[in-house]
Amino acid sequence: MAVNAVHWFRKGLRLHDNPALKECIRGADTIRCVYILDPWFAGSSNVGINRWRNSERAHAVPALPVGPLAIFSRFFCFLLFLVPAIEPPGPCTCGSGSRTAELNPGPRFLLQCLEDLDANLRKLNSRLFVIRGQPADVFPRLFKEWNITKLSIEYDSEPFGKERDAAIKKLATEAGVEVIVRISHTLYDLDKIIELNGGQPPLTYKRFQTLISKMEPLEIPVETITSEVIEKCVTPLSDDHDEKYGVPSLEELGFDTDGLPSAVWPGGETEALTRLERHLERKAWVANFERPRMNANSLLASPTGLSPYLRFGCLSCRLFYFKLTDLYKKVKKNSSPPLSLYGQLLWREFFYTAATNNPRFDKMEGNPICVQIPWDKNPEALAKWAEGRTGFPWIDAIMTQLRQEGWIHHLARHAVACFLTRGDLWVSWEEGMKVFEELLLDADWSINAGSWMWLSCSSFFQQFFHCYCPVGFGRRTDPNGDYIRRYLPVLRGFPAKYIYDPWNAPEGIQKVAKCLIGVNYPKPMVNHAEASRLNIERMKQIYQQLSRYRGLGLLASVPSNPNGNGGLMGYAPGESIPGSSGSGSCAHGSGILPCAHTDGQQAHLLKPGKAEALAPALPAAFLSSASHFRCAGRNCVGPVLSSGKRPSQEEDAQSIGPKLQRQSTD
Repeated sequence: MAVNAVHWFRKGLRLHDNPALKECIRGADTIRCVYILDPWFAGSSNVGINRWRNSERAHAVPALPVGPLAIFSRFFCFLLFLVPAIEPPGPCTCGSGSRTAELNPGPRFLLQCLEDLDANLRKLNSRLFVIRGQPADVFPRLFKEWNITKLSIEYDSEPFGKERDAAIKKLATEAGVEVIVRISHTLYDLDKIIELNGGQPPLTYKRFQTLISKMEPLEIPVETITSEVIEKCVTPLSDDHDEKYGVPSLEELGFDTDGLPSAVWPGGETEALTRLERHLERKAWVANFERPRMNANSLLASPTGLSPYLRFGCLSCRLFYFKLTDLYKKVKKNSSPPLSLYGQLLWREFFYTAATNNPRFDKMEGNPICVQIPWDKNPEALAKWAEGRTGFPWIDAIMTQLRQEGWIHHLARHAVACFLTRGDLWVSWEEGMKVFEELLLDADWSINAGSWMWLSCSSFFQQFFHCYCPVGFGRRTDPNGDYIRRYLPVLRGFPAKYIYDPWNAPEGIQKVAKCLIGVNYPKPMVNHAEASRLNIERMKQIYQQLSRYRGLGLLASVPSNPNGNGGLMGYAPGESIPGSSGSGSCAHGSGILPCAHTDGQQAHLLKPGKAEALAPALPAAFLSSASHFRCAGRNCVGPVLSSGKRPSQEEDAQSIGPKLQRQSTD
């Protein structure tokens, strides 16, 4: 009996280090590589579609037939999901200039990933089969039509992915199809980490490090799929393959590409491997790894940036890990790599582990590790933030870059996330997370949600008195304001002295700059000094009441992420955060100065017991349901922020670098 195999690509859009695909090919007579373009499911695997999803609209779209005759209607419905949840504003006189609907980088990046994968498969006399539909509808048809006997997938650790895959496995079993699942999107088997921690995910980074130090050495990457690997396994192709199963173009999806600039982040495995080599060429950086100093240039996308490629699986995290290890050993002989060298990868694993068994990880309500904070509902403020119309050039430039390029520096993420939540606007982290999910190319579900909880002091971190100044932080990073001029050309004419707080510029300077504040660019939407002071008091009272009612002490201390291109994390409790303060003041140069941009009202350090009445009364929902807490007798512990036994002092002090196999990937 012929063995007809299908490999289902979701993440893991690559041919290198793809153990599921390699195992699928072994012993197969035919192989088809499939990608299902599904604009309806609300999970994180259909990148480029879920960024613009609207669940109510998605549920209203009727199921359409699958097949070549339905291509046009498929494309039409597909377009419904490529509209940002918050539309860019139309032309206005009080903003950064006229705006029109922009093509978000997400669809182009995804299509480029698929085009590159198809091109690489062509070199092996194979092709990628792009099929439009929902997996639960598509696979029963494919099993029969192609007489499939074997299906392979990369393990998806996220709750939605596990639920989806369980349903497909059930369909496959009923059809007599063998299912192969292999782990390759993460370094570790997350279930084993949780098992080692007594059945609970570690919710402190230090505990996570301790656990992985006790695990078996990491498996080295498997060989790349080549013509030698694929050998006698053939791909049945028809003359109308492109019509039936080709990767759609932006034009076919209805986008006007005239004048479309070149992609800042070209998608695909080929680009990912090229960037990896550039990354590794920086031998001095690898040998003397330390926290990169943030400057104006670091705010721009780097040609060695890798985060979107790790997110889509165009680059294997294991390959990256072992390449770093090999290079470090060549440069620093007789020296073991520091754990900080793998910071970005290990933070990624940490959040994947924390989220894998928590389907409410991206929600506040019902999330056992999230403090229930009574955030304001303010759609107007949210829209101004998302559209870059806050009146703070530093914040608006960051959000403009995000919308145009799909990426912003990790400390820029800090700034805008703090501004939206506990710093200024007091809007829920869930709303900011959704905008990042729509716009960020590297917005992994687990990492995105975990980072927003961390930065809003909803979990993992509680130093709410650190507040990023929307003027001083940017000025300290880029004193000349070149970043502002690049993304907010309406402010280009302002001198450096006023470009971060143009409302303080005399009217004559505004006229010379051809930008009147309140006419050509908005006034600040909030008084930062007052808002940050009020919000710090709110957070203070929330934590005092939580401590009082639940016996909660300090939340988990989260060490810093040393990677300059990492996620939202960058600074740990107790670290000096550039451009932030505990008083709503602004960092300027090397010192902390009172805010000079708030109509003369300076923020001040909070004093114990002062202004507690400023915080709103906490609703009953603040006291999360009993199932979210561990209680013993009369002592209750608040949201479960540290699972398993508390690590001993010896565990905390020991070297906790992961064990490595010594084989080289060269």
